[in-house]
Amino acid sequence: MSVSEQLKILCVKLDVSVSELGRMAGKSPQAFSQKLKRESFTVDELKHIAEATGCKYEGSFVMLNGERVTY
Repeated sequence: MSVSEQLKILCVKLDVSVSELGRMAGKSPQAFSQKLKRESFTVDELKHIAEATGCKYEGSFVMLNGERVTY
């Protein structure tokens, strides 16, 4: 699942629009929408979005043996 899809699902679960999520993240609705289209979010931006929405962002690689490689 792409980051954009995850963020749109987050919007539904939080009952906010994509524009409002962008504002919560400190971006203009237009800039946030462009980032969604380009899939150009950094890990730091995703952490900021999580913090702004009261969520926790976890980014990691999970190896086939179950071992996690996290940042």
